Amino acid sequence: MKKIVISFLLLMIGLWSSPVFSQVENEVVALGLPGDNLNLYAVLDIFQNSKTIEEFERQLNLRDSNVNNLDLNNDNAVDYISVISYNQGRFHSIVLRVSVNSNQFQDVAVIEVSKNSGGNVIVQVIGDEALYGKDYVVEPSIREVSETPNPAYRGNRTIIVNNNVYGNGIVYVSDWPIIGLLFSPSFSIYVSPWHWGYYPVYWNPWRPILYYNYWTYHNHYYTSNRYRRTSYIRFPSHHSYYLNRRISSAVVIRNRRDGTYRSTYGGRDFRRPTVPPRVSRREIRRENSETRMQQQVQPSRNQDRQPARQRVQPSTRNQERQRVQPSTSRQENPSPRQRPQSSKTQTAPPPARQTNRQIRQSARQSTRETRQSNRSN
Repeated sequence: MKKIVISFLLLMIGLWSSPVFSQVENEVVALGLPGDNLNLYAVLDIFQNSKTIEEFERQLNLRDSNVNNLDLNNDNAVDYISVISYNQGRFHSIVLRVSVNSNQFQDVAVIEVSKNSGGNVIVQVIGDEALYGKDYVVEPSIREVSETPNPAYRGNRTIIVNNNVYGNGIVYVSDWPIIGLLFSPSFSIYVSPWHWGYYPVYWNPWRPILYYNYWTYHNHYYTSNRYRRTSYIRFPSHHSYYLNRRISSAVVIRNRRDGTYRSTYGGRDFRRPTVPPRVSRREIRRENSETRMQQQVQPSRNQDRQPARQRVQPSTRNQERQRVQPSTSRQENPSPRQRPQSSKTQTAPPPARQTNRQIRQSARQSTRETRQSNRSN
């Protein structure tokens, strides 16, 4: 009887706690900033499955995608997101920008695509500080899964995530369709032709929905292993290039200060998402150095293709020197110490220097001999 009662209590506790844990897992979280109405996880998902930047811009602004819910100018209509790309050889900055009015623009986020020294491509989506706060970065995760994309996104295909994962958690995305376009020789920078008052024919602004309803389209991203949020930028120098071209709007700053964007929450308060721990620059440099060390694979072909001088053994090298003819060798003037001492080439030593007395005696002797010869004649 006692075992039956205990089993019944455990069963009731399990049934009671399951909805609680389910509610915590699916609990609505919000930054409390305008960026809540553009999920960067979904932006990266669309970017991964796009073949061109034009297609990426179109899918980003389609109503059926349920990704764009921004209303930065507070005109009760969703804003069109234009895409502008910058190219600096080994990295691309793809900027998402909104025309707030006819004179002002506001950057929403930037997708930074960088190729490292090993030829591998890394992608990160960095939210603008005015809309997402500081260091809001989304990147591909380290796990491989197979799942269906955003349920609100129409399409009958299944996305197979097959990223190249490295030991330190960096995911290489060289096999994404749009990556091949960005680094192809024929690629040219893309500047969206659409701006305030000039929009494509497929664009028809709609009224933004409340954040709670918007969350229902994107809550699966926070429990999926396809993408993750991080707190640091892997290539700060590349990001500095974009920051020099960043555009912000005074209208957005004023609306944020006045609390205008709070109306999207319908008077409700939501829990803030978990912030990943910040990583110091020293740890980033150590991680990059570890990546370079792991990439330095020594192929056997390079070991076989050594110069001929390195393959010559010392004994063989000496034999080669002995076979060199005197005419082909470099002739140098040896020093006196290095000259050979042979009997044939030896010369007589120079005579000793005579003193003045000896010179005078020899002169007198020669004079006497001359006089005697004259007398005899």
